[in-house]
Amino acid sequence: MDMGNSGVEVMVASFVATFSAQLFKLVWYFFRNEKINFRLIFYTGGMPSSHSACMTALATSVGLVDGFTSTVFAVALGLAIIVMYDAAGLRRAAGKMAGILNQITEDFYVHHPERVPERLRELLGHTPTEVLAGGFWGAAVAYAVHLRV
Repeated sequence: MDMGNSGVEVMVASFVATFSAQLFKLVWYFFRNEKINFRLIFYTGGMPSSHSACMTALATSVGLVDGFTSTVFAVALGLAIIVMYDAAGLRRAAGKMAGILNQITEDFYVHHPERVPERLRELLGHTPTEVLAGGFWGAAVAYAVHLRV
């Protein structure tokens, strides 16, 4: 096992999966809204989950390089599951709470709109579909990178 190339393969797969998932968000947004929003590249949330894509690519790539029964794969898979669960659970709930707080704030300052504080970001997490799409994308990218290395 060549430690140098295997580590590079895992990093490349993770980076390509993350970056391409973020770029896909631009395309997805364009086809749904008929306009381009370059800010989406830097935002969390949306279709597909780049966090899921990154972590699934990492775990899949580690499995392809070191074996799917290795300890390193078990750690990578555990980390991927935690991140994906967090994206669909905790961060999504935080996004919903931000929406409620934004509405409460607007209602409170209804007679003084100039005093309304900056809105909290509401698009923090992902739907289960977005998480699964990111996961499948990450695994596919890892396999593609592995076949090219």
